[in-house]
Amino acid sequence: MAEVLFEYIRNGNYVKVTAIEPETKTEASVVVPIGMTEEQMQIQALNKLRYVLKKLEEE
Repeated sequence: MAEVLFEYIRNGNYVKVTAIEPETKTEASVVVPIGMTEEQMQIQALNKLRYVLKKLEEE
């Protein structure tokens, strides 16, 4: 995983953060409170992306 792109969509008091791995075109999203820092949001989304990639690898 050489590169990960992040997309942020604010909706009220929450932010939907999507982590995208461009090589495999795999995406994973999390919804987090607006009060988190950008780094904390990215960590949450990246953890979910790693989980999704691991599950796809096991198939």
